[in-house]
Amino acid sequence: MAPHHLDRIQLSPDLQLSRLVYGMWRIGDDADTSPKHVQAKIEACLAQGITTMDQADIYGGYTAEAILGAALKTSPSLRDKIEIVTKCGIVAPAGRHSAARVKHYDTSAAHITASVEASLRDMATDYIDLLLIHRPDPLMDPDETGPALDALVVSGKVRTVGVSNFRPWDFSLLQSSMEAELVTNQIEISLLAAEVFTNGDLAYLQERNIAPMAWSPLARGGIFKPEHQPLMAVLERVAAEQGVDASAVALAWLLHHPANILPIIGTNNIARIATSADATKVTIDRQTWFELYTAATGKQVP
Repeated sequence: MAPHHLDRIQLSPDLQLSRLVYGMWRIGDDADTSPKHVQAKIEACLAQGITTMDQADIYGGYTAEAILGAALKTSPSLRDKIEIVTKCGIVAPAGRHSAARVKHYDTSAAHITASVEASLRDMATDYIDLLLIHRPDPLMDPDETGPALDALVVSGKVRTVGVSNFRPWDFSLLQSSMEAELVTNQIEISLLAAEVFTNGDLAYLQERNIAPMAWSPLARGGIFKPEHQPLMAVLERVAAEQGVDASAVALAWLLHHPANILPIIGTNNIARIATSADATKVTIDRQTWFELYTAATGKQVP
């Protein structure tokens, strides 16, 4: 079957990501983590035109990257068909960091370099397409963290770098000590996490022509809970009008924004992966966008 045509977003001169991204945060929670089953998920993504896989060293208690790596070892040709995003900088008392006394952040050069080496080994690859610093670190020394990221890009082990959950000032601070450009900020954006549309986070990225990645674009399923029935009513009405399900409308709401938001979908259900690209078929006009925004916030705009 020919892959579904999906727009691609140019993050840097030599890196494009698919407009929808497959998130592997919960891949270790699936009852079946076999290479064959993981490969089936990736193939379902590719059939939708979703080529970008989102990982982090900490996912699954430091196990998720190796689950992906087992699939890539079994089917090495898959590596050339996908882009791998991963993250580092969180140290939790689990897996390889089980000796840690307290969950903390580490953006030292030594930790970032060691994390990348572990990620490369676990994912059975010799390069990472996009490496993100997972969380702002109160102890970050930009003059150490920035050059460490630059060195990884120069080495070829990492093609591009970015951040996750950074506020504009954190982003600006790190960028000030770097040669390489930070190409994205992965932040929480959904109908139930819409503060970024007014608090300056998105505006900062738009001003710099930096496309944001959106984690939990369905608010971890929260938009479907009974307390958000007014929002669900609008989502379901638009979905019925356009022949898709409500989740496709919620994703389309993000896709409609001019910031070129890249939503990260996180389902383990292959049937749901297979309909992910329905979001790109939904038409959202300005009034429908604001109707959803109003239903989500519970009040009309001023």
